[in-house]
Amino acid sequence: MAKSATVDGIYCEIHPGPPGAPSVIMSSGLGGSGSFWAPQMKALTQHFDVILYDHRGTGRSARALPKSLTYSVDQMAEDIVAVMDAVGLQSASVVGHAAGGLAGLALALNNPERLERLVVVNGWSQPDPHIARCFETRIALLKNTGPLAYIRAQPIFLYPANWISQNSSLLEAEESHMVAGFPTNEVMLARIGALLAFDIDARLSRIDTPVLLSASADDMLVPVLCSRRMARLLPRATLDVVPWGGHAFTITAAHAFNESLIAYLSGKPLPSPSEI
Repeated sequence: MAKSATVDGIYCEIHPGPPGAPSVIMSSGLGGSGSFWAPQMKALTQHFDVILYDHRGTGRSARALPKSLTYSVDQMAEDIVAVMDAVGLQSASVVGHAAGGLAGLALALNNPERLERLVVVNGWSQPDPHIARCFETRIALLKNTGPLAYIRAQPIFLYPANWISQNSSLLEAEESHMVAGFPTNEVMLARIGALLAFDIDARLSRIDTPVLLSASADDMLVPVLCSRRMARLLPRATLDVVPWGGHAFTITAAHAFNESLIAYLSGKPLPSPSEI
């Protein structure tokens, strides 16, 4: 049975796996909610203890960000350490999607002893003009029209067009829930600002943690070239690219993602690793 707690303002859940199972912390993307990983939970808990958490400023966690001049990805990484401390883990594997993956990379630089393996899903290591253009559009929607318009547009950046058409009713049913739980504009803009400012490209060679770079070739938000670049620069990188699924292929192509994820976290060969 899952256990939940709120520590230092961060809401987290522990979903136990088999006795003696290793631990995996799942860190979601910009939306911040641990519920993002629902399509992975049944498969993962057959092998691992899984820790979910809501990013600070989102979901069931404290809705205020730390008092500082500029919120940063390093602060997101500090929250992962806080989650580890709260559940009594000296180290763990971390799986991060986009923002969560960037936080994982920052953790690998700042606290490498806390990481066993890292999985970065559709992430990046330096500012990218296409990502910036997408976020400029989302910022304009949020500032000028409000959360509902932002949420209505969000699937365009997350999912393939055919998937949106086939799942339109589901997406519309989720909208009111997402509006009710939406962070304040101030928090969301600060989180976007942190992602746009993230740049560790020159330090990638210092990361000695084994890293799986998991990406989708048709990601509308983060070009796959970002993952391919990191794969060339990280000393212990494995690249795995699926041909279809969009930015949130953890949802649209969950089975393929889960299969590769479990293999990697278990130290086994991937079902079909991509060439760099």
